[in-house]
Amino acid sequence: MQFGHLCIGEKILLMKKHNFSAGPCILPQEVFQEASKAILDFNDTGLSILEISHRSKDFVDVMDEARNLALELLGLEGQGYKALFLQGGASTQFLMTAYNLLQTKAGYINTGTWSDKAIKEAKLFGEVIEVASSKDANYNYIPKGFELPDGLDYLHLTSNNTIFGTQIKHFPVVDCPLICDMSSDIFSRKLDFSKFDMIYAGAQKNMGPAGTTLVVIREDILGKVTRAIPSMLDYSEHIGKGSMFNTPAVYAVYVTMLTLRWLKAKGGVTAIEEINDRKARLLYSEIDLNPLFKGFAAKEDRSNMNATFSLADGDLKETFDAMWKEAGINGLNGHRSVGGYRASMYNAMDIEGVGTLVDLMSELERKA
Repeated sequence: MQFGHLCIGEKILLMKKHNFSAGPCILPQEVFQEASKAILDFNDTGLSILEISHRSKDFVDVMDEARNLALELLGLEGQGYKALFLQGGASTQFLMTAYNLLQTKAGYINTGTWSDKAIKEAKLFGEVIEVASSKDANYNYIPKGFELPDGLDYLHLTSNNTIFGTQIKHFPVVDCPLICDMSSDIFSRKLDFSKFDMIYAGAQKNMGPAGTTLVVIREDILGKVTRAIPSMLDYSEHIGKGSMFNTPAVYAVYVTMLTLRWLKAKGGVTAIEEINDRKARLLYSEIDLNPLFKGFAAKEDRSNMNATFSLADGDLKETFDAMWKEAGINGLNGHRSVGGYRASMYNAMDIEGVGTLVDLMSELERKA
């Protein structure tokens, strides 16, 4: 929740803003406050976080804490994993994954736009097998019951599909490395993360601002391809340099560290999952019970992060849009691929914000 300013005469009133944007997205108020102080004076150094040397002890401590917190919150400490904070977003990871891991052939589960883009990049490096796809229904479900071909270098999944509002609830058991793009639901729910050999996620959903990307990778899956890998795209190079091969996104990493601290203080992934479940149940219950609305994603595959829905009667769109905008709701419009509405309920979205949206949906039903 954010606060906007409404000026009436010389009076300034604070109006609550409920930010349902898919990303860059909402972050905790405590994080904003701490991060804003650091812009003026970071750690009482007399320097801004925006100008401090990334080689200084103050920032090296930030990077180390961010990487350690990531592993701790995922329950992967001491299990052979390394956490990296890189640049280029998940889109660069589509390329780096294949560059570092694809020797002969790889399998991909296609559940939406981002899976499709990952497949496109991987095809530059070897054979790509689309093991399963939900494209036939505009990606409104997660494929199930598929069989994996033998001899895969890895299987790639996208755990949560921001655009279409679907989320994998049960991950396959495989005999090859399991790679997962968790950009839009990282740190939102409890999983056995040790089942994954590599996880990557852009920060701008649940972790921090746009500009840095978390990669968590088990070191022993590296070094298997025969091709030469450019240094900037080589995971081993970044591991060896502690995410400091080139100048990192200093401010984005700092804000991410603050967000991970906030999450740990709240009780970690287990505690936030309970909150996220309550928010999702509240909104999906209204979507299912209110005859004016209909959900897009298959019920068993609905995302707790991104609820996609539409009006049953398009003639009510103008009225409903005016209602939610007047109530201080932001970012509710759906992606052009789906239309309708999309309510993104990332970790920092409080239940009050979801309640505001649900109340408006109920009010629309009473008015109709």
